[in-house]
Amino acid sequence: MTDLAQKLTDRAAKATGSAAPGRSGWRRWLPVVIPVAVLALLIFLPWMRFSVPGVLPGVVNSPGSMQLLALCLVTAGIALSYDVMFGRTGLLSFGHALFVGTGAYLAAIALGTWGASLGLAVLIVLAGAIALPLVVGAIALRVKGIAFAMVTLAFAQAVAITAARNPGGLTGGEEGLSLNRSALPAFLSGVVNAPYRYWLALGFLVLCVLVVLWLTTARTGHAWAAVRENEDRVEVLGMSAYRTKLTAVVVAGFLGTLGGFVQLIIVGGANPHLLSTELTLSLLIMVVLGGAGSRWGAVIGGVVYVLLDNRLQELSTSSTIADLPAVLRVPLSQPVFVLGLLFVLVVYFAPGGLAAIGGRVRRWVAGRRGAAR
Repeated sequence: MTDLAQKLTDRAAKATGSAAPGRSGWRRWLPVVIPVAVLALLIFLPWMRFSVPGVLPGVVNSPGSMQLLALCLVTAGIALSYDVMFGRTGLLSFGHALFVGTGAYLAAIALGTWGASLGLAVLIVLAGAIALPLVVGAIALRVKGIAFAMVTLAFAQAVAITAARNPGGLTGGEEGLSLNRSALPAFLSGVVNAPYRYWLALGFLVLCVLVVLWLTTARTGHAWAAVRENEDRVEVLGMSAYRTKLTAVVVAGFLGTLGGFVQLIIVGGANPHLLSTELTLSLLIMVVLGGAGSRWGAVIGGVVYVLLDNRLQELSTSSTIADLPAVLRVPLSQPVFVLGLLFVLVVYFAPGGLAAIGGRVRRWVAGRRGAAR
């Protein structure tokens, strides 16, 4: 395992070293400067007053816009956690919502039913974030391919059905559970404190990005990539594909469970939808839409998906759509149809996802310049 990881590391270093001299000094720093600049903008966004018509419901620092942006950020972090399995390791899971929903339900039950403090609730969620993916992964990874996807689906469906049946009055049934906001600090409750919940979501996303970036650039990430490309070859080289995949499931499940906790604080409740296959499929669409396995693909896909899902619902009932001919009005009044159409167009015209469009444009411009010379 060490030899394989070292070879992969050396190969990546050679590729980086050979590409660096061709870049000018300022372009070499762009991969660092741009994310830092975007992060600075996101941090100071609650103090800014400008509108983005058609995207945000009001000025950017209004409570409604802050709430929507917070949901975008936490969803982007959860999508990034799913990309650890699907994009980085090649594991198709239909049960990632199990981790998200468990994080939300554990926190809601701990803070409400059990009357735990916020600190104790965090510890309970952290314990569940480690134990649950470890158990699910250890069992599900005994099989491969579509069988793995079916086992994860079975786990998620079993828990979702159990939560909907409200055993012992613990989960609230179909209606779910409301967050006991009295157990939270005052700055995380109330409409006027929406910026603090936005910063919480931003902090979660930054944590996810840093963890994934650290692991994917280390030997662990090279091992994930090797398993994704050729699992049998990894075994021949003396590396345990099972342990490598289990690591990916645990990391993805850990971040997904934390994301469920953060989402609970933002939306104020947990319901069976957070455990549903529909949520997992939405995460899959986000990852593919943004670009599976790319550095920023899942983040971009998560933000775009939430914004479109929110705004398309309002657009579908607007007078603009109502005045169209029936042949256009009927499909465009269905947000799911528009999202599906966008997904098909991206897959067909931009196979690498939205994150790869910039690179494709740069290569096209470079090709045009080369042809002109």
